[in-house]
Amino acid sequence: MHIKRLSFFDRLVGIVALMLLLLSAAQSAQAGLMLYPTRVVLDNKDRSAQVEIINNGDKPETYRIGLVNRRMTATGELVSADKPEAGEKFAIDMIRFSPRQVTLQPGKAQTVRIMVRKPDGLEAGEYRSHLQFDRVADTEGAANLENLAKPEKGEISIVLQALVGASIPVIVRHGETKLTTTLTDIAIEQGKDKEQLLAFTINREGNRSVYGDLVATFTPADGKPIEVSRVSGVAVYVPNAQRKTKLPIRLPEGVTLKKGALTLRYLDRPDAGGKVLAETKLAMP
Repeated sequence: MHIKRLSFFDRLVGIVALMLLLLSAAQSAQAGLMLYPTRVVLDNKDRSAQVEIINNGDKPETYRIGLVNRRMTATGELVSADKPEAGEKFAIDMIRFSPRQVTLQPGKAQTVRIMVRKPDGLEAGEYRSHLQFDRVADTEGAANLENLAKPEKGEISIVLQALVGASIPVIVRHGETKLTTTLTDIAIEQGKDKEQLLAFTINREGNRSVYGDLVATFTPADGKPIEVSRVSGVAVYVPNAQRKTKLPIRLPEGVTLKKGALTLRYLDRPDAGGKVLAETKLAMP
């Protein structure tokens, strides 16, 4: 990309164009990375696990693999964490994995093996860190600056290459772990374009995380339950006591949230048995 005589307007147009290009490239690159499973839980008797990394794109990709620590905010966002807070336990020192870098051809997969080594005298509880997969920059072909035509005098040459990746939690549980979960503060809110949102708080007590699916149903006074919202794979990690959440409500044509009851359930994932972890109701006059 070449930019001449960078006036304020030229810079503004260039910045917008670069942002759009970067977003498009990032979405394309992220679509090429697939991981299975998307979380790893090692209970008391488990000493190893594995993750499959798959290149679902149309060109070879290289990924560097590492361990990082993440902390969940009150709204569910995961941010970097340097030191553990009160009640927080990282697993980074007891996890080993291999390989640390892979290059995959399109459609090919690689197994990443994970091993846990618990130190003597380890305190009971849940320990968590995240396995991070980072795309490595391509230094061949058009992405190599040395292979690009030199810009003319007074011009600027810019090369953009989106580097994206993904991370999955690796949870190590040791000794006795307990969990109690409740749902509170349920209410209907108005979102953008008159969209209805179901707002609520997930409460977690104990020394282990909770993870499951959220399902909301509406039962009219004279009818059968109708599913109006569902989201899968919602977690509240230790040491967080709460997570504030909002779900979009999708009503069938002709149905309104009147004269009935709205039920919200937090369920174990189907592969864990699908039992009800918590439930709450909201009367709709």
